[in-house]
Order: sequence, then structure tokens, then C-alpha cells
Amino acid sequence: MKNIIAIASTIIVVGLILYVFSQGGAYHGGEAGRIIEDLKVAQQKAKIAPIKEKDIEQEKLQALRDKAGNTAMFEVSNAYKSKCSSCHGVDGSGTQNGKKLMGPALMGQSEEALYKTLIDFKDGRKENLIMKGLLLNLSEEELRNFAKEISQFKAKRDALNQ
Repeated sequence: MKNIIAIASTIIVVGLILYVFSQGGAYHGGEAGRIIEDLKVAQQKAKIAPIKEKDIEQEKLQALRDKAGNTAMFEVSNAYKSKCSSCHGVDGSGTQNGKKLMGPALMGQSEEALYKTLIDFKDGRKENLIMKGLLLNLSEEELRNFAKEISQFKAKRDALNQ
């Protein structure tokens, strides 16, 4: 009985394979094959404007600016650049090249307010896994230095704008 079921199933499967093959599936030029051919013809008819070298250079330059950040405004420490600037901006404005970043603006806050916020993130009173991870191994003195540096950003920017 098992052999009869196995032979019947095999005959049915082979029959279905032959039927699908005779109908011309996607790989044999069936309807799906005609759609693909239509797309190729449409692509050939569509004229794609050539990309100018100037546009490519502008895109490369913009990508470098986005990657490196706009460091021309004023000097910041390497510690700030490595830990803070990717989320809060190189100048603490919360933006970079006109785009809003993930972190809020820090510029204009007092040293004490910044220090208290950093301590709250480190101790878990304010929840943010990224901030907690960045601050976890920093000492109180390092947190004070960050707060002091960031609190001076507004004065540095104002001095440059005069």
C-alpha cells in the first residue's frame, strides 16, 4: 500500500512539473518573462540625465562634512568630539549642517545644570541608555570638565559672531 501511494504521488508531482513547464513560467518566457522584457524596453527608452562631475564632487564634499562635522566654528576637546558631538553637534547646538540631531541642544546651559544632568544620567535618575553607557566609566572630575566646556560654547559662538 505504501509503495502504491509513493508511486502515485511521484506520478502526480512529475505531471504537475510537466504542466507548469508547458505553460511557460517566468523562466521560460511566460507572462512574467514578457513583463521583464517590457521593463528592459522602457529603461532603454527613458533617457537618464548624465550625472555631472560637479554634482559628484559636491556630494562627496557634503558626505565628508556630515561625517566629520563642522569643526570650523570653534575648538572643542577631543573628549567632547568623541563622546558628545555625534548626538549634540560639534558646537552643542543639537544640529549639524542644518539637520536636527538625536540629542537636544546643550548650548546656553549653565555649568551646574549640565553637571547635575550628567550625574543624573550616570546614576540612572534620568533614563537614556546611550548617555548612561557613555558616562558609566567617567569620574566626577571628567563630568565637571564636560559641564565646564559645554557651558562655554555660547560665549565662544558669540565671540566668533562679533
